[in-house]
Amino acid sequence: MFLKKEGFESPEVGIILGTGLGKIIDEIRIEVEIPYKEIPHFSLATVDFHSGNLIYGTLNGKKIVAMHGRYHFYEGYSYQQITLPVRVMKKLGVKCLLISNASGAMNTDLKKGSLMLLDDHINLMPGNPLIGINNDELGPRFPDMSQPYSSVLNDKLEKIAVEHNIILNKGVYAALPGPVLETRAEYRFLRIIGADVVGMSTVPEVIVANHMSLPCAVISVITDECDPDNLAPLNLSDIFESAAKADVDLSRLISSLVNGL
Repeated sequence: MFLKKEGFESPEVGIILGTGLGKIIDEIRIEVEIPYKEIPHFSLATVDFHSGNLIYGTLNGKKIVAMHGRYHFYEGYSYQQITLPVRVMKKLGVKCLLISNASGAMNTDLKKGSLMLLDDHINLMPGNPLIGINNDELGPRFPDMSQPYSSVLNDKLEKIAVEHNIILNKGVYAALPGPVLETRAEYRFLRIIGADVVGMSTVPEVIVANHMSLPCAVISVITDECDPDNLAPLNLSDIFESAAKADVDLSRLISSLVNGL
């Protein structure tokens, strides 16, 4: 395999970093860093604020592989292209997958710059990465999704949050295709059906991780408040500011979790 020849040897933890989130990279002792465009079968990260590099190194004594920038359905990629890195991480040997994303909150108790641990999700994207002929060597035809997020990892993250005085909310993520943000009526609908936050990523990767029996945990950074009765136009600089504010605590959570694995 190309990546093994490049030095990606036996990583224990896989990490996918979301929009504007990357402070944890500063804590990794990087041994190899390869742009996606140089990796066979990987796609380009077309979003300006996604670096598009695959990183291998050491974090708190554990070998990790990290995606600094992810793929999105709205970039025009298939679900198989979006989720290929998860398959690759599993084949490299990772035992768990940690994911972060930026999201908007319909739950008015969640404020910009706060964190939310995913307990469940609602998939409103068109299609599914498992549609097609199933490869039984990768996973079952009908994977169970009664608990898509590892209770073991979630419990560890909640305990770490308490130890570090970090407020870590818990809730449900709704995934929509993007790239447009939702209308006021759509935000109301999402709240009614049980979603606390909404975003344009994550769920395809989580589905594939579950298909391969790869435990995963996801933390959302709340970058904007989506109260339909007090909705303001999108301010991209404000989103990055909120992401940067929360990225410090997000990094502490990930680093401490990896340390305790």
